[in-house]
Amino acid sequence: MSRFAVIDTETNWNDKVMSIGTVIADKNTFQLIDAKYHILTPEYLVGGMYEDTLFADPRLKPMLSSRKEVMNDLTSWFDKHGIRAIFAYNACFDRNHLPELRQYDWYDIMRLAAYRQSNPKIPADADCCSTGRLKRGYGVEAMLRLLSKDPCYHETHNALYDAMDELQIMRLLEHRLGSYIKL
Repeated sequence: MSRFAVIDTETNWNDKVMSIGTVIADKNTFQLIDAKYHILTPEYLVGGMYEDTLFADPRLKPMLSSRKEVMNDLTSWFDKHGIRAIFAYNACFDRNHLPELRQYDWYDIMRLAAYRQSNPKIPADADCCSTGRLKRGYGVEAMLRLLSKDPCYHETHNALYDAMDELQIMRLLEHRLGSYIKL
């Protein structure tokens, strides 16, 4: 595996995926190689908590298609890049919402980011469970603020930008891909 994918979804008011952001990165450098942004129709028409970010940036040029067409596009794109592994922050959520992608190996970024044992940037006085997991403040926005030391960072809640942020978390954690636990 020389490349891997990072994926993020946004859901509508009916808990159906309305957008998918995906990036492909190099396994050694964690640098972005390629990116895709999909908006699912008619699902996005229902609206959702983050519907205002769907078309927020005209440079994104999303593929607006049916779920079946989006899944076909993603799997073809993954095949082209030799993708076998998908990473996501709170990966169970995305994997459960994308059953068409179950043939890939899924890994959860949060399982390393939120635990004192694998994230040395968690402050010594942070409130943690007995397992070492932070009790609160381990979402993408809080984690990127912690790792980047940028207290002004705000998550956009656009699926593509969020996938890029999740890749940035992986880069800042400085763990090899083999450190992540398969779901």
